[in-house]
Amino acid sequence: MNVLDSIVAGVKEDLAVRQSETSMDALKERAARLPSALDARQMLAREAVAVIAEVKRSSPSKGGIAEIVDPAALATEYEAGGASVISVLTEQRRFGGSLADLDDVRRKVDIPILRKDFIVTPYQVWEARAHGADVVLLIVAALEQMALESLIERVHSLGMCALVEVHDELEVKRAADAGARVVGVNARNLRTLEVDRDTFARVAPTIPDGILRIAESGIRDSHDVVEYARMGADAVLVGEALVKDNNPRQAVAEMVAAGSHPALRSVRP
Repeated sequence: MNVLDSIVAGVKEDLAVRQSETSMDALKERAARLPSALDARQMLAREAVAVIAEVKRSSPSKGGIAEIVDPAALATEYEAGGASVISVLTEQRRFGGSLADLDDVRRKVDIPILRKDFIVTPYQVWEARAHGADVVLLIVAALEQMALESLIERVHSLGMCALVEVHDELEVKRAADAGARVVGVNARNLRTLEVDRDTFARVAPTIPDGILRIAESGIRDSHDVVEYARMGADAVLVGEALVKDNNPRQAVAEMVAAGSHPALRSVRP
């Protein structure tokens, strides 16, 4: 069993517990009481390269990364620094996240929120909306094609944005065929956890026009933001570099400034 399969197996076990405690009907009732989801795609489609800033305590590759006692406070720093979207890890076993983190962040920020998890069932999509998410991560490598198509359709039907994650050219085709409008290219292989920093340059050109391109993993500073912008990224998703920084607001602001540099307008597609 590879790393991705192991994570998904644990996610399904934890999901079964939550399903026994909260019915689908209860989730739908909770979602119905919330305001409509924010338009995250619009936030990411601006002329400048957007920054998706992540609340992330740990990962399978690095173990513990940062002790985040107050995820909402960190998220407000990100928002003040100019982040367009806040990503919140909700997977517990490997990433130390929870739906409570999502709730806390939703109460404090006014920009779109991404639920970053290993989504394999419609129940989790309803969970995301019921807890205030505007964006849901769907990982092509973790889903059969029919399930991917169904989940994208469900996310869109609830007014949310699906961030569809790919790792190679074949997965790009699968994502596009399934109706993806936003595609994230992850430089980290989820089966081996190795990072290949050339992945975006190789894969992004195969993403069809009209689909937003997000660069994920391995983004260390503003220089990386510029490099991904030159390769055609519409946004970057940054976790470890921000949670480890002593001044996350400034760190985000520097990346936002880099993505807004006038010089990039002439080189981006």
